[in-house]
Amino acid sequence: MTMTLLLGIMLIFGALFLVFAALAAFSPESRGVSRSIEVLEAMTSAPEEMTKELDPPFSERVLAPLALRFQSIGRRITGADQAERIRQRLDRAGNPAGWTVDRVASTKVLGLVAGFGLSTLVAIGGDLSLPVRILIVVLGTAVGFQAPNIYLYNVASKRNALMLKELADALDLLTISVEAGLGFDAAVQQVARNTEGPLSMEFGRVLQEMQIGRGRADALRGLGQRTTLGDVKSFVGAMVQADSFGIPIGQVLRVQSQEIRMKRRQRAEEKAGQIPVKIMVPVILFILPCLLLVVMGPAVISVTQNF
Repeated sequence: MTMTLLLGIMLIFGALFLVFAALAAFSPESRGVSRSIEVLEAMTSAPEEMTKELDPPFSERVLAPLALRFQSIGRRITGADQAERIRQRLDRAGNPAGWTVDRVASTKVLGLVAGFGLSTLVAIGGDLSLPVRILIVVLGTAVGFQAPNIYLYNVASKRNALMLKELADALDLLTISVEAGLGFDAAVQQVARNTEGPLSMEFGRVLQEMQIGRGRADALRGLGQRTTLGDVKSFVGAMVQADSFGIPIGQVLRVQSQEIRMKRRQRAEEKAGQIPVKIMVPVILFILPCLLLVVMGPAVISVTQNF
C-alpha cells in the first residue's frame, strides 16, 4: 500500500509538472525569447550577401556621421559671406572633382583639429621655451585651418598659367572661324571642341550657359568672374562692348588676338631680362666657391708646404 501511494503521488506531481511546462511554453515571453533565438541563429547561419545589408561598413557607421558633424561645424564657422568666397575659389580652381563648399568647410575644421594636435605634440616633445611652444601651436593651427584655401589657390594659379598660355591660340582660332563665316556661338563651339585644357573647358561652359537661355553678355561676364587673368577680363570686356554696340566681332577678335600676342612677347622678354639677376644667386653661392677652390687650392697647398 505504501509503495502504491508513493507511486501515485509521484505520478500526480509529474502530471502537474508537465501541465505547467506546457503552459509556460506557450506564454508570450517564451515565444519572444524563442523568436529572438531563432533570429540570431538565422543571422549567424545566413549567407554573407544577406548579412552585408545588416552590417554596414566602418565608413558608413563612423566616418560618414563624423563628416556630417564636421560639415555642420564648418557651416557655422564660415557663414554666408565666406561660403560665397569659397564658391568663387572653387570656380577659379576649375571646380575640382568632389570639392564642394561643404567639403571645403568640413576640411578646414578637420585641418584645424589636426594642425592643433600635431603642433601640440611638436611643442611638447621639444625642449623649447613657453613663448616658442605657443607660437608653434598657433602657427600649426592656422596652417591646418587654411590648408584647403592654400590648395585651391595653388590649383587656381596653375590653371591660370595654362589659360594664359592657351589664350592667344584660342583667339586665333576664334578669329579664323568668325572670318570664315561662322557665328560667335559656332566659333566658341569650335574652340571648345578642337582644343584642350582649362580655357577650352571655360569656353564650353560659356556655350552651355548660352544654350540653356543665358544671355551672351552674362555668360561672358561669368567667364571673367571665374578667373583673375587681366587678359581674359580684357577680352571679355571687349566682346561685351562689341555685342552691345553692334561692332563686327571679327574685327574685335583680330585686334584682341594681336594685342594678346604682343603682351605674351613682352612677358617673354621680361622673363629673359630677369635671368641675369636670378642667376647671380646660384653663381655666387655655388659656382664661384668651387672655381676658387680649384684655382687657388694648389697655390694654397704649395705656399703651406714652403712656409
